[in-house]
Amino acid sequence: MEQEEVSAAEEVAQAAAAETADAPEVPQDAQEIALSLWEQLHDFGTGLLRPWNAYQVGIALALFLLAWGLARLLAPRLHNWMRSREGWPKWRMRFLVLLHRRLRLIFFVLLIWPTVWVMQELTWPSRSYLLGILASLALAWLLIAVITRFIANGFIRTIVRYVCWIWVTLSILGITEDVQHLLDSAAVEMGEMRLSVWIVLQAIAVIGVLMFAARFVSQTTTAQIRKNDEISPSMQVLAVKFIQVMLFGAAFFIGLKAVGVDLTGLAVLSGAIGVGLGFGLQKVVSNLVSGVIILLDKSIKPGDVISLGDTFGWINSLGARYVSITTRDGREYLIPNEDLITGQVVNWSHSNDFVRLDIFFGTAYSDDPHAVRRIAIEAAKSVDRVLSMKSPVCHIVGFGDSSVDYILRFWISDPTGGLTNIRGNVYLALWDAFQAANISIPFPQREVRMLGDQEHAVTAPD
Repeated sequence: MEQEEVSAAEEVAQAAAAETADAPEVPQDAQEIALSLWEQLHDFGTGLLRPWNAYQVGIALALFLLAWGLARLLAPRLHNWMRSREGWPKWRMRFLVLLHRRLRLIFFVLLIWPTVWVMQELTWPSRSYLLGILASLALAWLLIAVITRFIANGFIRTIVRYVCWIWVTLSILGITEDVQHLLDSAAVEMGEMRLSVWIVLQAIAVIGVLMFAARFVSQTTTAQIRKNDEISPSMQVLAVKFIQVMLFGAAFFIGLKAVGVDLTGLAVLSGAIGVGLGFGLQKVVSNLVSGVIILLDKSIKPGDVISLGDTFGWINSLGARYVSITTRDGREYLIPNEDLITGQVVNWSHSNDFVRLDIFFGTAYSDDPHAVRRIAIEAAKSVDRVLSMKSPVCHIVGFGDSSVDYILRFWISDPTGGLTNIRGNVYLALWDAFQAANISIPFPQREVRMLGDQEHAVTAPD
């Protein structure tokens, strides 16, 4: 009986051990990981008190001071030499500026690596272990600083540089997995969805890389589309916007899917966004839809001269929410797309660039109207911007109180050059022509008579 009980107990213990072996590994909590990292940091700090570790720290400080002195000595000479290099390509000068700013780190790398190699040959490897770590860190930081300089955007370049510095440092120190577990333990669970700091950082990194790739493809495609003269300007803008939305949207969702985010949970978010659009974002959506309609019906395009109310100018760019209009006085107006759809817009160059302008004037009744019409037409033709292929015309429009009234009509083909200035030039040409032909331009004259009551003399009775 005792043997049977012992064998039964052994079977239970073996089954429990098998279940424990088959059970999934439970991740450590944040407190245990933090204590582990603190113990490693404490051991590293106490290890610096050992003689050979202290010697390595002293050697590293001496090499750093020597690198600082060399950089302080050679930096002004390198700067003066760079200023004397005229005609060099811009990329080469930017690379020299980068090297000038990193001279101290460059000299430190050039000094510490030979020191590490010499110590590895002369002493035990453990006596150059700290110097090897510092040399690897310095070289990695220098390479990251040089490589990230090719990123054009300053903000993105700074973010990528610091992220790479942190990641390389953790990798060289050998604590990447502990930090990863620590970040992954800080999580929030919403139903079946688990969102941790590590997942968020992964998503930011992956989405950032995909966004950069989408931006590069978008810029390349945009340049090719705008070089194609067979595509109208409005269709070019529409194609560019469509490609940008597709590329950046795909980069965002692919990035979320790559890090394991459940996209089905976005259905609730999309419903909330739909409710928000129905209430608070009506104008924004209306402007977006209006922008698409404007691009599709080709009613306006970049370069067109339009007037909307008191605003007159040419279209600088078509945006998703607004249209940028630049006026003759240098002001830039951002007109919402909805206003261009619902309001009355005068497009001076919708189908062609020909614009007819009218000016009114009057001459004295004593002047021959046939001569006046002929002289006015010749005066308009003498102005540079007036088209000769569409000959100006002049007509009598009425007999006024003080003058015979005329209208002079002429055409121009460059409304972007301004309308008020061409009218002024034509008026000036009329003035000179009328002065030469002794044709007078009358002005209203009025004669005012003061009529008073007649004074009757009253004779008093005697």
